[in-house]
Amino acid sequence: MVAILAVTALTAHAQKFALIDMEYILKNIPAYERANEQLNQVSKKWQAEVEALNTEAQTLYKNYQNEVVFLSQEQKKAKQEAIMQKEKEASDLKKKYFGPEGELFKKRESLMTPIQDEIYNTVKDISDLRGYSLVLDRASDAGIIFGSPKIDISNEVLSKMGYSN
Repeated sequence: MVAILAVTALTAHAQKFALIDMEYILKNIPAYERANEQLNQVSKKWQAEVEALNTEAQTLYKNYQNEVVFLSQEQKKAKQEAIMQKEKEASDLKKKYFGPEGELFKKRESLMTPIQDEIYNTVKDISDLRGYSLVLDRASDAGIIFGSPKIDISNEVLSKMGYSN
């Protein structure tokens, strides 16, 4: 075990590392803020549509409960099917908009991918230029307890992308 740690320490010593703070970088990119606002607006609009269908289903159910004693078996069945259909519509719409491959996912991907690609390419260019073997994101990795500000290249990434900090 000691031998493995010694080899790892020697190997790590020979390599250059850098840190970035992805949250900090993204907060300083106006296009990211605009994309987030656009996603929030679309999400609220779609959520309202889903909630409207759920409200319709609840109203149908309440009406059904109030009328159930006056309905024939066929009418009960028809009303129950209408309620289930409305609930299914709401569920399907929610899945369409908010599911793993839903519209919100696709919209987020289309808005965020170009920004993330630009950051990645900038970090790669800086890494190639400076000889960094590894660049870690201090914002997303809970395993980093301390990173010297000397090896944080977040401001350099922003500058190279054309954003002042």
